[in-house]
Amino acid sequence: MIEALDFGRIVVIGDLLLDCYVTGRVERISPEAPVPVLLHSSRRSTPGGAANVALNAASLGCEVALVGLVGTDSPAELLRRSLLENPRIDLSGLVSDPDWTTITKTRVMSGQQQIVRIDEEHVRPFSEETTQKLVASIVRALEGARVLVCSDYAKGVLSDELLQVIFAEAHKRSIPVIVDPKRKDFSAYHGASLITPNRQEMRIATNMPLGNDQEVEQAARKVIGQCGGDVLVTRSEEGMTLVRRDGTVFHAAVRRSEVYDVSGAGDTVVATVAAMLSAGQTLETAIQYATVAASIVVGKVGTAIVTRAELSAVLHQEQRGEGLPVSLAAACEIAAEWRSMGERVVFTNGCFDLLHPGHISLIQQAAALGDRLIVALNSDESVRRLKGSERPFQDQKARAIVIGALKGVDLVVIFEEDTPLETIMAVRPDVLVKGSDYKEDQVIGGDFVKSCGGRVVLVDLVAGRSTTALAQKILGPKKRHRDITEA
Repeated sequence: MIEALDFGRIVVIGDLLLDCYVTGRVERISPEAPVPVLLHSSRRSTPGGAANVALNAASLGCEVALVGLVGTDSPAELLRRSLLENPRIDLSGLVSDPDWTTITKTRVMSGQQQIVRIDEEHVRPFSEETTQKLVASIVRALEGARVLVCSDYAKGVLSDELLQVIFAEAHKRSIPVIVDPKRKDFSAYHGASLITPNRQEMRIATNMPLGNDQEVEQAARKVIGQCGGDVLVTRSEEGMTLVRRDGTVFHAAVRRSEVYDVSGAGDTVVATVAAMLSAGQTLETAIQYATVAASIVVGKVGTAIVTRAELSAVLHQEQRGEGLPVSLAAACEIAAEWRSMGERVVFTNGCFDLLHPGHISLIQQAAALGDRLIVALNSDESVRRLKGSERPFQDQKARAIVIGALKGVDLVVIFEEDTPLETIMAVRPDVLVKGSDYKEDQVIGGDFVKSCGGRVVLVDLVAGRSTTALAQKILGPKKRHRDITEA
């Protein structure tokens, strides 16, 4: 899964934007004119354009060198401060030009509804001196890079001259170039390894219909003829279609999502693809990850990012549907993300060999004590050491499938030790749950959880229910089993 990937260094170059959001609520119409009156509540700014691509890639775990042009104005300072919050982003490639205006897009929002957008931009050709500074930044940034992304918002930074330099320098170093295009003619991107237009951009560039898979594939082949690289078409609710130079086609279905705002979703897609390629994944695998990332980001208001933990959590939720446990590293990262969102993490553990009503009651009571429940299972070897060579009756994968399918269980993790102490100390749950057959001072990890501000809760057990009794009933009275106690 994603937590095991080793992401490489990528370069992002393109148009830098500052996205601003003025939010409030509308309760009346102005008496001066038939326009809504917004009662202002807050204002925030976030990196947009190529800066949003960089921020998304860094949030997934990449080291990112960002190259672009800013003015010497206050929006440029806001943009720098926002980007400096992520230490993985190298801003040494930013070029300041006093004659350039940092592009700002201000969206006025009532709740989740956008009322109006105000664009502040004065796009004009920049000097030869600025061009040479950008070229120097590109050359420096490419050292040690695995992938280069051109984020073109048609604001002038990715000029024909600069694109030629980018492709030449990248090809010298065998670095693949991904282009997120905005031009009406894609031939300027000749030399790109991958181009990622959305459906509307494809329609404009090819003047071809895109109503079905066959038409999309035909248009993509036309673009391949212009650019020479593979083409990934993002198609909103219809998913994504990859058409390769060798003629192979790959369709990736979209993940269902409650769509609020698609601002910057293309940035997230190209950043995720670049990140996965930097980790040595295939393009098809990268696209599958990108569909998940896109489904997350469109559920957020405004230009937004997807963190590695968020993507991991969604992937593991899907994986849990297949009954698979997560690694301890993944569980720790996901639990930290939950806590950062103000959610209370509950933890319980056991062998859970033959599931019975006592186990169900324990899980239900534990789930009711917080927002998220992690269940830790003894591995097969751990069970054998504790219960004897004839145990477990079900292997750890089977037990994980059963526990993971229970309502209220958010993650299942397997531990190899005799006790869950190491797992508890790594996950740092807010609530630790055991059965009432324990005393609080007997609960493994209880002191640690309480020292971190958490609590230990002993829940009621269902009388007469145990795996021992169930096994003896199944196997008959002639078969003797060592006395066991389950969680």
